[in-house]
Amino acid sequence: MNKPLIPAQRRERIQEYLEIHTIVRIGDLSAMLGASEATIRRDLEWMESEGLVERTHGGAILTERTLLEPEYLQRAQRSPEEKRKIGACAASMINDGDIIFINAGTTSTQVMRHIRGHAGITVITNNLTAALEVGAAGFNLIMLGGDFQPTSNATAGRFATENLNKVYASKAFISVDGFSLKYGFTVPTNAEAEIIGCMVERTHGVVSLMADHSKWGVVSNFQVAAIDQVHRFITDDKISQHALDALAARSIEVVIAGESASRTG
Repeated sequence: MNKPLIPAQRRERIQEYLEIHTIVRIGDLSAMLGASEATIRRDLEWMESEGLVERTHGGAILTERTLLEPEYLQRAQRSPEEKRKIGACAASMINDGDIIFINAGTTSTQVMRHIRGHAGITVITNNLTAALEVGAAGFNLIMLGGDFQPTSNATAGRFATENLNKVYASKAFISVDGFSLKYGFTVPTNAEAEIIGCMVERTHGVVSLMADHSKWGVVSNFQVAAIDQVHRFITDDKISQHALDALAARSIEVVIAGESASRTG
């Protein structure tokens, strides 16, 4: 008969499993480690208190922390097809006459690339990359001034927020660097979080948050919205069923880019 594992050994095995699979259920861990479900729950509680995992109903997901903002080109190379689909899906929700807030980020850039053939559309953004690419795209473009942020190729700071506080938008499309049930939607810098906060506050219509499937369980430094504050979330078809079930349980409308219908909780 195998000798039972001590708590440190069980937790190490759980961590190793999550680093490979990202998501795990308590029943599977109980069978794998030969421990009761009550014991596994205590292990997960301890690991959550240490910031290693985030417990969910019936299991846990790996907590992945993003402490620094990656360079814009690095971000652009990650999940490019998923970001393209999300951008096209978001752009399809824009109607003639809309005034739109779009923040910085590679997914947000894709939204602007796909805005075509609309009358009287105005986009207000701090996204310098997108602005340079779509200057002749056939819609009105208002750039926020402010302090240049080289890692994100965007503007931020007091000058930018003061300009935002003078306008309102009918819709907003906000890309984020991480989302989880416990920590909500997060970005790496306070400067970008302040911009997003102003955009959300000054939008009188639907605010859509966007992230590809790889951002599930990722926690960055600054929260821009709690899970329960979000009405619509746009992602790609590689998102896990576990994530979809968790978001549906919070009554969040999840729109899968590339699918004809959204999945709504």
